Amino acid sequence: MNYVFLAILIILLSFSKSFPHSGRTNSEGCHNQTSNNTYHCHNKKSKSKNEHSSKNLKITDGDTISINGTKVRFSGIDAPESYYRGKEQKCLIGDSVIDCGKLSKNFLIKLVGKKTVECKLEKKPDQYNRKLGECFVENKSLSRLMVKNGYAFDYPKYSKKKFAEEQEYAKNNKLGLWNMKFEFPWIFREKVRNK
Repeated sequence: MNYVFLAILIILLSFSKSFPHSGRTNSEGCHNQTSNNTYHCHNKKSKSKNEHSSKNLKITDGDTISINGTKVRFSGIDAPESYYRGKEQKCLIGDSVIDCGKLSKNFLIKLVGKKTVECKLEKKPDQYNRKLGECFVENKSLSRLMVKNGYAFDYPKYSKKKFAEEQEYAKNNKLGLWNMKFEFPWIFREKVRNK
């Protein structure tokens, strides 16, 4: 009898640690947290390189992720384009051509790893109907980390220079894209649109 009670107690304790929420997560382990206006998912095993924290967290490029089919664009930063109107953004290191959109995306994949991503969303979407927000892993801003490491840029048109200090650090230390010849993503998109 004592063994049965002990076994039930162990099962209940391990279950309560595995699921810290009161059952209000969806089938993917994600939920909206109304107290701080965040949407996040809890760790589950990934099935591929682009899936982190939950079955449906995908990294589109260096400034856009998708959580359960909802696109979230990191507000205030801009990363090189992986694919824009059929074009991939390229950078140069010496004579070598680099796919800088892919480089930026891969750096974000590395930052996220298998950690839980939490996003603080803005109320209004962007012109493409994507949610805008700032996303975090272990309470660290992915936007700040991307800019400070040189794989994304402060987007002054929208950021009010929120990430200017991180950008100056990356530029001064020739980190990431600052170690190569590049076009800012907004200039690249404008050139592609005008062709």
